[in-house]
Amino acid sequence: MKFVAVTSCPTGIAHSQMAAENLEQTATEMGHDISVEVQGAMGAENELSAEDIEAADAAIVAADTAVDTARFEGMPLVKGTVKDAVNDVESLLNQAIEAADGDAETVATDTTESTDDSGDGGSGEERERRGGDRSKSLGARLKRLFS
Repeated sequence: MKFVAVTSCPTGIAHSQMAAENLEQTATEMGHDISVEVQGAMGAENELSAEDIEAADAAIVAADTAVDTARFEGMPLVKGTVKDAVNDVESLLNQAIEAADGDAETVATDTTESTDDSGDGGSGEERERRGGDRSKSLGARLKRLFS
């Protein structure tokens, strides 16, 4: 099978890179192809092309920050944390295989559902939106100020 994945960590690129390498190595050992985009404080590395996404059977997002999943619309999507991709990558890959074989649109790992690192007791939807409203970002405010 062919997968695409995104790893993202808020503090930098080290954990994201470890998760990406683990995904690539384990997927290869299991006989699957995978392309992994790494997002960190310095931006994105190995950005997924539209062709990569189109050819994939499923997508995996292993992130501790908000990741735009709109580009994966209409394909099976497995969500987890960077910790999942470092410590339990086989589970993420097996969920992606099941999602690609089945009719599932989105599968979330147990740790994503039960772990709330923000401590605010918010719902899963609020955790998904970590990163805030783009219209309120510094760049958007400066654009409005100078236009």
